Amino acid sequence: MPVFWLNESELSFPHPKLAEPAGGLLAVGGDLSVERLVLAYRNGIFPWFEEGGYFYWYAPDPRCVLFPAELVVHKSMRSIFNQHKFQYTLDTCFSKVIEACAETPRDGQKGTWISDPFVQGYTALHEAGLAHSVEVWQDGELVGGLYGVSLGKIFYGESMFARATNASKAGFIRLVKALEQAGFVLIDCQQDTEHLMRLGARNISRDLFMEYLGQNAYVRTFLGRWSFDTEHGIKVSELSAKY
Repeated sequence: MPVFWLNESELSFPHPKLAEPAGGLLAVGGDLSVERLVLAYRNGIFPWFEEGGYFYWYAPDPRCVLFPAELVVHKSMRSIFNQHKFQYTLDTCFSKVIEACAETPRDGQKGTWISDPFVQGYTALHEAGLAHSVEVWQDGELVGGLYGVSLGKIFYGESMFARATNASKAGFIRLVKALEQAGFVLIDCQQDTEHLMRLGARNISRDLFMEYLGQNAYVRTFLGRWSFDTEHGIKVSELSAKY
């Protein structure tokens, strides 16, 4: 399969089915504008890394997802919640979370894929009310978190970090439970890892994933700053159908 070149002046992507069979690389180039990122996620495409100033876009098959009702919380994690070891917030310090994710070493990687343009692009998404962060606190210190993108009733997870054992996992579980309560259909995990599989994630075909995206296109987005809500799972500072 050919890898397509994206022109910054043209806001479009090739069809995800044209991605390379091994790894899912679809295109190179373009930018990380809010409009392009929204278009990418709407079509099952995400940017993974930058090299030489060029962005690499992926649409893997199969796709790793987590259906909120299938979340697995093991006994060790249940005890952490029972002990109230951590405190959890949403969208209180997005910049600190994404910067911490960028600084976190990854197994098998020399550096981080979250370069400055990624920080700027997703911060702009956050300011537009479309990217959200989960913060995990312990004794007033930020010890873990994650961030991702929300469109309709699908949450697209991007990256997480932990400075205390199980902090990011606890934050993820807290988010999944809130998203389930708010009626979210699935969480896009992009690619499978042992960590995610133990939490209940599984692989589905790209075709099936695209079906979910098609249904989600008609669902209103929770646009705005989020906070956890006991009754509804997620409380939004403002609701809009703009995206």
